[in-house]
Amino acid sequence: MIIFSAPDYNGMSRKAANLISAQVILKPDSVLGLATGSTPLGVYAQLIDWYNKGDVDFSKVRSVNLDEYCGLAPDHEQSYHYYMKENFFKHINIHLENTHVPNGLAEDVAEEGRRYDALIESLGGIDLQLLGIGNTGHIGFNEPSESYIKETHRVTLNQKTIDANSRFFASKDEVPRYAVTMGIGSIMKAKKVLLVANGAGKAEILYQSLFGPITPEVPASILQVHPDVTIVGDEEAMSVIREKCPEMIY
Repeated sequence: MIIFSAPDYNGMSRKAANLISAQVILKPDSVLGLATGSTPLGVYAQLIDWYNKGDVDFSKVRSVNLDEYCGLAPDHEQSYHYYMKENFFKHINIHLENTHVPNGLAEDVAEEGRRYDALIESLGGIDLQLLGIGNTGHIGFNEPSESYIKETHRVTLNQKTIDANSRFFASKDEVPRYAVTMGIGSIMKAKKVLLVANGAGKAEILYQSLFGPITPEVPASILQVHPDVTIVGDEEAMSVIREKCPEMIY
């Protein structure tokens, strides 16, 4: 595990984007696992900037997203299909047919999960998986539970997750209660994992995830056993780790 601390959100975004761009430059047909939410926005903005400058080429890249809300159509402004198109895909030269997001409208979610897992396998697996971390320690939408679920599946969102995501909706009542998410198994099969975190609100859960017990009650704690995981956070997100394990931070 490698832990990088950046001075601020922009620094965090630039460092994470540098790692992703290096992956694409070294392997132009990389399979990127992508994340949504507010934290990766700066990462995508930096990658767009470098693409516009001719520094990175996404024409051969394939992508698979972590998750999607159940019940939202791809053109819904709060769907993750829409998020990815508006915040990343339409600004770079990736071919849309090479981008994949779970189908939140699938009538048979179990079958959708099997389809999505088979898709990832058909692409040769994920070369680099970008993750954020939720206030509950969730990665993707894998919420705290009694056991890890390996496969892509439907999950009931934790109330803390609903509360946190309500800022993107007109009201809390509009936040979907279910989502389709890659399972822990799919995430852990990625050859490399890159987790980004910013803000003081993530400091304690980040410390618990990286240095506490490995437990499905803190889903991100499973990353402790991944062979190639990099964490990039701003100073606020790293504050607890810096206090308790300063020797672990670059």
